[in-house]
Amino acid sequence: MSAIKISIIGAGSAFFSLRLVGDLCKTKALSGSSVSIMDIDEERLNSVHMLAMRYAAVFGADLNFEKTNDMKQAIEGADFVINTALVGGHEQMDASRKTGEKHGYQRGIDSQEFNMVSDYCTLSNYNQLKYFLEVAQNMEEICPNAWLIQSANPVFEGTSLISRNSNIKVVGFCHGHYGVEVLVKYLGLNIGEVDWQVAGFNHNIWLTRFLNKGKDAYPLLNQWIEEEASKWKPKNPFDDQMSPAAIDMYKFYGRMPIGDTVRNGSWKYHYNLETKRKWYGEPWGGADSELGWAWHQENTLKASTDKLFKLTLDNSVDLLQEFPPEIKSGEQHVPFIDALTNDNQERMVLNIPNKVPIIPRIPEDVMVEVPVMVNKKGLHPEEITPPIPERIINMYLAPRMLRMEWALEAFISGDRRILQEILIRDPRTKSFEQAEAVIDEILGLPFNEEMKKHYEDEK
Repeated sequence: MSAIKISIIGAGSAFFSLRLVGDLCKTKALSGSSVSIMDIDEERLNSVHMLAMRYAAVFGADLNFEKTNDMKQAIEGADFVINTALVGGHEQMDASRKTGEKHGYQRGIDSQEFNMVSDYCTLSNYNQLKYFLEVAQNMEEICPNAWLIQSANPVFEGTSLISRNSNIKVVGFCHGHYGVEVLVKYLGLNIGEVDWQVAGFNHNIWLTRFLNKGKDAYPLLNQWIEEEASKWKPKNPFDDQMSPAAIDMYKFYGRMPIGDTVRNGSWKYHYNLETKRKWYGEPWGGADSELGWAWHQENTLKASTDKLFKLTLDNSVDLLQEFPPEIKSGEQHVPFIDALTNDNQERMVLNIPNKVPIIPRIPEDVMVEVPVMVNKKGLHPEEITPPIPERIINMYLAPRMLRMEWALEAFISGDRRILQEILIRDPRTKSFEQAEAVIDEILGLPFNEEMKKHYEDEK
């Protein structure tokens, strides 16, 4: 057994943090470890800290907890730092989005071709990217040998930025690859008999290898499309793995898009609400329509906040029922930590530098999301076989990579002309004055004072 220190930055994301605590409680090899819970929201911090201690006590786990609103204190002596922080919360994100919509940019200026996910902000997120770097730079001074596990979005831009501008060991985590299990279930297959690989960028991954009992399983998908696809209906706005959009992307690109890749198609699927309903189903039109996002705010964001405070105030709630002891969360964080610390080898899907390269024709300093074997010796990415089709590289990954590079150049240089140029290339822009006006208003938002100075200082 190995006792280590894990720091959770932005731990006020309560149920995510408690899922991690639950996984730690169920990982005996990490008994005796310390968990530092950090958030600037005092009320949420206190709630999560109290619930974490209650859960560990009920479970009988040997874990030590501390709480702090000081990031530097949280990472002191850390072996692993998990960054889940959303600077400014959803309130600031919504304010930026509404400003964009006021000027004619449906779902905000950050919703760009191949980057349509509503909370994956890459242009208006100066404060978020700046904080990513601050965490990494403080780690270089305070805990230089620790791993930074980047969970907060935008993972693609964030991990690429950090890996290029610090010496910290950084890896990005996401849930998207679990879309493979959804696909397998629809086809009536046993996931244990399926040999699969996904590859691409965060929120942009494709099912490159798909074998069932050693045989190509794509014909089974084709059969499902022919016989069952017309019957498909979404259970909620996020239920889109088998949607018409996913099937249409598969037919064009030759491989199935997985997870949030389905939300990140071209404008073909996103022109307006009617279009979104056609491709992502009635009534919401997917998670990234105005209806889908309203559902998310009410049923996910608000509901989780209400539940957090109910759990905090009501000591009679059975935490073991809320977070069953026999079931792990499915998050990769604790298994990743356990594999590196105790040599319990695990296959995971991670965002890592494209060294070798793993994906040909993608620069080595770009982060790719691929299957990786993790053990005490480190991270060992799999060879992607068969390779990603040329059409996906040329028409999907390359444009998405350029948008990442544009966003990072804008952030690093502070040259507002880059923001202008990005919007000029956006089909929603009807004039240069429109692009100028939306940038001016976003920079003028009260929480963007530093961003405004960054983009208006003479370079």
